[in-house]
Order: sequence, then structure tokens, then C-alpha cells
Amino acid sequence: MLKNKSNLIKIVVLLVVLMVLNWMGTKVYKRFDLTQDQRYTLSQSALNIVKDVKSPLIVDVFLEGDFPSEFRRLRNETQQLLEEFALDNNQIKFNFINPLEDESARDNNIEQLMQRGLEPLQLSVNNNGKTSQELIFPWALASYNEQTVKIPLIKNKIGSTQQELVSNSIQHLEYAFAEGFQKLVTEKSKKIAILKGNGELEDKYLADFLKSVKEHYFIAPFTLDSVATNPQGTLKKLNEFDLIIAAKPTEAFTEEEKLVLDQFTMNGGKSLWLTESVSMDKDSLYNDEGRGIALMNDLNLNDFFFKYGVRINPVIVNDMYSAPITIAMGEGSNAQFQPLRWPYSPLAAGNPEHPITSNLNLVKFDFANQLDTLKSSTQKTILLQSSKLTKLEGVPKEIRLEVVTEEPDPSTYTKGPQNLAVLLEGQFTSVYKDRIKPFKLDSNKDISTDTKMIVIADGDIIKNDVLKNQPQELGFDRWTGQSFGNKEFLLNAVNYLLSDDGLLEVRTKDINIAFLDEQKIETNKTQWRLITIALPLVILALFGIIFNYLRRKKYA
Repeated sequence: MLKNKSNLIKIVVLLVVLMVLNWMGTKVYKRFDLTQDQRYTLSQSALNIVKDVKSPLIVDVFLEGDFPSEFRRLRNETQQLLEEFALDNNQIKFNFINPLEDESARDNNIEQLMQRGLEPLQLSVNNNGKTSQELIFPWALASYNEQTVKIPLIKNKIGSTQQELVSNSIQHLEYAFAEGFQKLVTEKSKKIAILKGNGELEDKYLADFLKSVKEHYFIAPFTLDSVATNPQGTLKKLNEFDLIIAAKPTEAFTEEEKLVLDQFTMNGGKSLWLTESVSMDKDSLYNDEGRGIALMNDLNLNDFFFKYGVRINPVIVNDMYSAPITIAMGEGSNAQFQPLRWPYSPLAAGNPEHPITSNLNLVKFDFANQLDTLKSSTQKTILLQSSKLTKLEGVPKEIRLEVVTEEPDPSTYTKGPQNLAVLLEGQFTSVYKDRIKPFKLDSNKDISTDTKMIVIADGDIIKNDVLKNQPQELGFDRWTGQSFGNKEFLLNAVNYLLSDDGLLEVRTKDINIAFLDEQKIETNKTQWRLITIALPLVILALFGIIFNYLRRKKYA
């Protein structure tokens, strides 16, 4: 009797403990990230972006359907990431939608998504040796307080395999969602001035870049024309901006304009210079003769950059590793457009150690000049370099389209990698220190507060194509279908210059993705089928035979 009572008490205690644990489980929820690279732990910068979300933020993900294994992996990683965001803030809701599931509405759904700028991706699916084409929409739409932004889930790189494409995309996922959420929930505060008045690119050639930048910052054109009549007032107005962007100026700056720009830097202003010392444009080659003359273009900025620690040399970088040019080959109605090797469009690789260029696609240049770094008070970081197979061509120089038909001589490409973009940081020394100034300043600074400047030896990297008077996407080559890293590089540069380091911290997070080797799977599939299917059955049969034999022997 006593024993039964003791057992009953133990059972009751056990039930109470289980009920308490179950209740605690409903109140306390904790996930543990045991991955080596902390893949499922959100960056603090990403968490800071969503911490102030007070009303529902709805995310519709269109990456749903019957995909190859790599893209199922991308879909699952996307779900894991959104679950982490939702756990941190329960106002974040997400849905996975297959826009191609309903055959009757398939075409209409595709058209509607494409009208919203969600371009589909065509996949090659290999199934038992047969290759077929599948369509997917690797996009998400995030909506908050009656605003909607599109979020790309694919991060393409030139020459990537399907697995590398997915790996790059998974690496980029947290940044993609963090940037999209920031557009929705963070109010703009920083101001950017787009310099005008010195022959800079027209707005239609900057349209795609400016469209992306204004989602995060205030932008406005700023002309230096008033320097001639009111230099002090112009400087005062310019100092209201946090960053200036000079997009391919072609007319020389006056000393008064340079002093205003110099003092803007001395007062802590940030600058992004996309400039060159050689005048040559690819569009000028499309004439009856197919040739143009590259000439030196003196912008009166040599001493300006020299004092800060960089020099733009009046030479053209000729690179064996370059983007193609598309030319009509043939006569009349038989002419066909063909992409051909074009050595004056270097493809520059980014510095993997810097957040601006880490995990960056190749950046396309056109008639780029060479940059030298010089001894100065600033710290210098090379952001973009050409390949090792280069040669330098002085000016004046005749550039001919027919060079595409000539076989290059590798023995002449011996100049090594050329610097094409440089970051300057720290305290800058004024260009006009110990010099006569072109006008009197109310307050003059010879040494700046800590600030930053990026100098790029080509203005065309910010220039988007214009087709039928409509600006095209920056960095996209409509002839070859390749996407270059121009826009991403420039947006990262702007973020860094404006100390918007949160997004850059998210972007540089390193994730290691392991995939199965499809070739090995195909080669050894029979062996592994035997091991995983036949071998267990054989072991089970042997166990049954042995067990039955022992049982008969024991009880016979």
C-alpha cells in the first residue's frame, strides 16, 4: 500500500513538472545559432533598422514552387532569415507565393510582376540527363504604411555557375532585406549635392543612379556659377550638404570654384569625384569612319588632387580582360549585332578587404585613366584595380573600332594592375595653404576635420544607357545580358562616405554555403542507391534469418 502511494506521488510530481515546463515553453522562446559563421544571427545593424516598426510590415516572397535543389536552398534560407526578423519584431509578417501555380492566371501574373519591375529568371534544370528551362521570380515585395519596395533575392556575378549564383545570393540576403526595410522605416536626413555647371553628365545619364540614391538621401543639383559673384554665399550654401558628387565634368574649374570645393572639404564635407584627364567617349566612335581622337582634358584640378594625395594621369588603360563592345557586322539587311573584345572597357575587381567592394561584381569602365597615390596627410585605400594584363596609351591617340578585329599581342600587356578608384580618409591639407587665395574668406581652414573622399578615374561608370529617350538600368548590358557592379559600387561608396556603415556591416557578413557536387552525384548515383536502399534491406534480411535461426535453436 505504501509502495503504491509512493509511486502515485512520483507520478503526480512528474505531471506537475511537465505542466510547468510546458507553460514556461509557451512564455519563453529561445533559438540557438550553432553554425560556425553565425548564419542565422542577425547583425545588430539589421535589428536596429526594424526595432522601431510599430505597425505591420508585410513581406510577400515570390520564390515558391518546384525548383532545383540549389534554389530550394535559397528559398529555405530566405524563410529562415524572415523568421529571425519576425522573432525580433512580431509586426513583421511574411508570405510565400507561387505566381506560376495557377495555369489559367500564369501569363497575367507574369505580366503584372514584370510591370512592377520584377524581372523573371530563367533556369536550366537537369533531370536525369535531360535539360529543360524553368521560370522563377526571385523577388520579394515589402509593404509598410502604404509604401512598397521591391527586394531582389538574386545576386548575380559574371561567369557564375548556378550554385555560385545561389551562394552569392544567400550571402546577400540579409543585406537585401535590411536595405529594403530601411527604405520603408528610416526617415532621410543626409543631403547630397549633384554638381552642375562644369559640363557634367546630363540628368538622363544619371537617372538610374539618382533614382536609387534618393530612396535613402535627399538630393539636389548645385551649380557653382554663383561663385563668380558671391563666393562666400556659395560656400555657405554648399556647406549645408553632407556630400557632393561630380559626375564626369568636362569644363575646367576656376580658382574661385576650387577654393569653395577645398573649403567644403576642410569643413568636413565628403566628396565623390568621377573624373578623368582624357576626353574620349565611346558614342563618338559610331560614325562613318569608326574612329575618334582621345585628347587631354585639363580640368585645372591637378594641384587639387595632388595636394590630397592622388594624381589622375592622362593615359588610357588598355586591358586584355575587358567588357565587349557590340557592333553591327555585315552589310544592309544581313547585318548582325555581335559582341566583340574591346580593350578600352576594363573590368575592375574590387578590394575584398574593404566593405565598399567586398563581394562586389566586376565594375565596367570606359576609357579609364590611371591613378597614382602620393604622399600626403590622408590615408589611401585602393578600391578598384584593372587586371594584370594591361598597357598604357598616351594622348593624343586615335581610337579605331576596327581594333576589335585585331588579335592582341599578350607580350605587350606588361604594365600590371592599374589603380582605377581610390578612397582618401583622415585630415586633408588645404590646396591653398600658404598660397594667395582667389578671394577673401570670412573663416579659412588649412587642415580639415576628419573626412572622406573617393576619386574614380572614369566618369562613365555612373552613366546609364538611354534607349528611346528612356534611361536604362545602370550596369546592365542589354546586348549581352550581363550585369556589372557599377550601381552597387557607387551606392556602397555613398553609404560609406556618409558614414551609413550599418548597411555596409550587414553587406560584408561572410557566410559559407556548402552544396552537393552534382557531377559526383550523377557519376556515383548507382553506387549510393545500392548503399542507401539495397544495403539496409540486405542487413534487415540477414538479421531476420539469424534471429529466426537462434529462436528455432533455443525453443526447438
